[in-house]
Amino acid sequence: MNGLSAEHHPAELHLATRLMNHCLVVNRIFAAHLIGESHYFASDNTPDIPALPELRAGLTATDHWYLDYVGRVTPTMLSESVPFAFTDGDNGYMTREEMLTHVVTHGGYHRGEVGRILVQVSNGSEQGIKLPWDTYAVHLHTTEPSRRLRGREPFSEAVDIGQ
Repeated sequence: MNGLSAEHHPAELHLATRLMNHCLVVNRIFAAHLIGESHYFASDNTPDIPALPELRAGLTATDHWYLDYVGRVTPTMLSESVPFAFTDGDNGYMTREEMLTHVVTHGGYHRGEVGRILVQVSNGSEQGIKLPWDTYAVHLHTTEPSRRLRGREPFSEAVDIGQ
């Protein structure tokens, strides 16, 4: 998002930043739910949006919290249902596994929205914002290059998969 000019695209930068701040707030809310603690959020976003460096730091710290959490949570804990209250006051009841699934899919959805904004402001120009090749499959093969060695050889002929 650093490539998104506040001068040329203020509305898009504001929207992208609000979307990512919303992800941060929701991630922190569900982190509190996962460990049975209260959070201080009255909404699923904050009235003011942070500057990009502050937002990045918050997202990074929260991502590290989740990585630590999933490294120590047990299968039994994942299956436990946890009561909580949504920010609008409605009651909620989800397993920890459902909460983690929500955090992942929710974040992916909104990151996709931000990616779309970045593509739109680039207008396909050579000088446009270059998006990372950001998929789960790429992540797995980047962090564990040995997976490439275990991969199958490409098929030498077309296979009908029912399309």
